[in-house]
Amino acid sequence: MKRRIFAKQCLQTAITLGLSLSGAVALSPIAVAQTAAKFPNQAITMVVPQAPGGTNDIVARLIAAELAEELKQPVIVANKTGAGGNIGTEQTKRATPDGYTLLMTVNSAQAINPSLYKSVGFDPVKDFAPITTIGSVPNVLLVNPNFPAKTLDEFIALIKANPGKYQYASAGNGTLNHLLGAMLDQRAGLKMEHIPYKGVGPAMVDVLGGQVPIVFASLPSSLANIRDGKLRALGVSTEKRNPALPDVPAIGEKIPGFGGDLWIALFGVAGTSPEVINTLYQATARVMQKPSVQKKLSDQGVELAFDTPDQLKARLEKDIVKWREIVNASGARVD
Repeated sequence: MKRRIFAKQCLQTAITLGLSLSGAVALSPIAVAQTAAKFPNQAITMVVPQAPGGTNDIVARLIAAELAEELKQPVIVANKTGAGGNIGTEQTKRATPDGYTLLMTVNSAQAINPSLYKSVGFDPVKDFAPITTIGSVPNVLLVNPNFPAKTLDEFIALIKANPGKYQYASAGNGTLNHLLGAMLDQRAGLKMEHIPYKGVGPAMVDVLGGQVPIVFASLPSSLANIRDGKLRALGVSTEKRNPALPDVPAIGEKIPGFGGDLWIALFGVAGTSPEVINTLYQATARVMQKPSVQKKLSDQGVELAFDTPDQLKARLEKDIVKWREIVNASGARVD
């Protein structure tokens, strides 16, 4: 039933998008047909500005393979890493705006980096044409099993009563799990000490070992430790509870205004024609309706978050404002 509802919603949004795009430019029906007929007629490159093996890379390769079948052309994933995603993103903005170079990226690069870095080399809104959001990955507020708080309410009360006493680990200054901790401090009136590590691996090792008691970590990377009792989950960072942890509250239930997940989205280069964007959007819509794709995404801990181009644009703009506030409050900066 849920899949039928999802498919119907995708179809409705695709129809709506098609109508809105047809009214956005003054092209004759013949010109529109000719543009659609020509695209695509060669291989498409999907740039991933993050390292191979990460969630974004895994999702990109899944979607690329399915899009290749839909579009009848190869879709090649190219990892262009460095500077937290800035290098690959900046290179992509310089590509010809013809739909043959796409960007599959995450909000930490597209929405957080512009506030975190002195210069990112791109404008996340003006330099890219939104296509759709693929999904989101929630983070989980985790504590070592020996931590005295057993619930989110107890955690908030304990930290409030002991400002500056407790530490939380992160993968480094300005990373999402750092800024989620900063957001928690800001929204709940808490004061925790931030301990940055060089990567999420070392941070998790010390939380598991009890050297640092608190961490935010992605659900896919932490679920096994939660189920094994090696970490205690107190809250999820999304606005609603996650089906994988139905008994763990969303932090937003207790703290109004708290919410932050890692979303993955597909963009074209700014200036790409609305007809080409529509072709890519609708092809992705068909991919996302496949039960096999939905299952593979779910197995990776990715929640479907399908957006129209306009909805993705609004999501991005809202996130830029939200994370700018958090970055400024945290004092995090990367030169």
